[in-house]
Amino acid sequence: MKNEKLPKDPDLLGSVQAMKRSAANALKLARRTHTPCYVVKDGKIVNVAERQKISRTEKIVSK
Repeated sequence: MKNEKLPKDPDLLGSVQAMKRSAANALKLARRTHTPCYVVKDGKIVNVAERQKISRTEKIVSK
């Protein structure tokens, strides 16, 4: 929320920060329990909990 005014409703003042905390906690839980965490990114449904798998040879080459 860049360059946006704060809401005047006191119930909404901390809502953006609360949603960000909730999203971070959901992602952490999904990774810990090996379950998907889906979001819409660039118009596509993406599992953000999925980590990229690096093959053993890629690890050796990158060193």
